[in-house]
Amino acid sequence: QVQLVESGGGLVQPGGSLRLSCAASGSIFNINTMGWYRQAPGKQRELVAAVTSAGSTNYVDSVKGRFTISRDNAKNTVSLQMNSLKPEDTAVYFCNAFRSIAGTRLYYWGQGTQVTVSS
Repeated sequence: QVQLVESGGGLVQPGGSLRLSCAASGSIFNINTMGWYRQAPGKQRELVAAVTSAGSTNYVDSVKGRFTISRDNAKNTVSLQMNSLKPEDTAVYFCNAFRSIAGTRLYYWGQGTQVTVSS
């Protein structure tokens, strides 16, 4: 099993910044992709950003140029730097880890951290 613990959420004014961090522990071998998803009230969970073990990244269009994902493979952490935050970024943000073992796709989730962007 893989345990993911997030930190760094909170309340911020529009235009402000927050940094989310996620630490992985447990049976953490062969984790391919780590990323961040978010879920706003009444909406489906969506991928915000992801990074592979090789460092390839992808972002949802709405955060490109504002958010930056980074990963430290040695420390088994992934972070999301969020700048120029907008009210529509308000959501619960979840850390995610993915790996495939013998053809079985395994997904792990953190407990979520609230991000609220409001004046």
